[in-house]
Amino acid sequence: MIPACPLASLPRGEALRLDVDPPIAVFHTDDGEIFAIDDTCTHQDASLADGWLEGCEVECPLHASRFDLRTGKVDAPPAKRPVRTHEVVVEDDTIYVVPSDAPPNLPPGVTLKGEA
Repeated sequence: MIPACPLASLPRGEALRLDVDPPIAVFHTDDGEIFAIDDTCTHQDASLADGWLEGCEVECPLHASRFDLRTGKVDAPPAKRPVRTHEVVVEDDTIYVVPSDAPPNLPPGVTLKGEA
């Protein structure tokens, strides 16, 4: 598990970027739910943590692709591939992310550190 932050330091309606490889975005919805997805849009290299959160969807700040935080599915183009989702655990008022074992769907030209 990766410790993200204390629950109290991530207000509802906000997101936090974890600098791991690849980066993960943690979202706290207005309804109080917490989700974690890969932070990079699958269409082009843009941080989803910098996007607009509405309900359980985040809109990419670059080309307005929308992703469902619960499933990672694309809800609006131009992205065609889903983002990878991660399990979130809140324990002792701290948010933790359990990274997925599935391979990430990175946009063209973006690679993991150590890959060519």
